[in-house]
Amino acid sequence: MERKMHGREVSESEIDGWVEEAEAGYDLEELKARMGRPARGAEASQVIPVRLTVDELAAVMARAEREHLNRSEAIRAALAAWSHAA
Repeated sequence: MERKMHGREVSESEIDGWVEEAEAGYDLEELKARMGRPARGAEASQVIPVRLTVDELAAVMARAEREHLNRSEAIRAALAAWSHAA
């Protein structure tokens, strides 16, 4: 049976190593500290779903690419500029 993780084949020896690691136990405090995305502020961020047309998203992505930003960074920059202008 073929096993893949992130598109890469995983060997039996890797799986055996992970099993040994799990059976030895984990430091839960260390795991909690490294889980999830890094915080952007003192409090947890909120996910806000927004609907965009194909053209709106294309415009966002084009600008993000020009400015070497990912989509989230580009949208946050646009919101910051708009909210400061108000």
